[in-house]
Amino acid sequence: MRRFAPAAATGLLAAALLVSACASTTESNTGRTATEQLLLARAADKAVEGLSLPLPTAASIFVDDAYFQGEGTRYAISAIRAALSDAGYRLARNKDESDAVFEIRAGALSLEQMRRVFGIPEMRIPINETLNVVSLPELSVYSNRDRVGVAEFSGFLYEAKTGAPLGAVLPMIGQYRIRSHKVLMIVAWGQQQAQPGQRDPGSSWTEF
Repeated sequence: MRRFAPAAATGLLAAALLVSACASTTESNTGRTATEQLLLARAADKAVEGLSLPLPTAASIFVDDAYFQGEGTRYAISAIRAALSDAGYRLARNKDESDAVFEIRAGALSLEQMRRVFGIPEMRIPINETLNVVSLPELSVYSNRDRVGVAEFSGFLYEAKTGAPLGAVLPMIGQYRIRSHKVLMIVAWGQQQAQPGQRDPGSSWTEF
């Protein structure tokens, strides 16, 4: 019976470990994915492009976000404030220091997804009366998926001291899209496609 020398056995063990070695990464498990955060942030930026108010650009404005609630709204509020500052308005720390109050609200700040499949999509089929189901995998030649961040903001403006109405901001809508593709369920690639914000034609505000 042939015996291996200790050095040879050690070498074979090291080679086996090298062949079977693998790498792993650690990812944080937050409430929202980075892709979702990116889609909502870029949609918010698109929505507020060109924001203007029926006031002189040197006016002091307090942004009232008390009714601007929801996930991801803090970034959107900052985007609105940045747009006003970029337009030349001064931002007040409170109502007493402002010429006008801009009360904002969010009509939408969320994601939409659409998947197109050339072939047989993934299906769940009930197999008995107790509603047990079996999942059938996708069998497709080509498929793509669109993930779209959608943001819609609006609001109204009134005098800080008297409460007299000054005007209303029409809904500002922004979208940001990421599209991914897959061929034969193996080869996958993706691209980012920024689409311009959509808004009603004309100015972003209307007087009462």
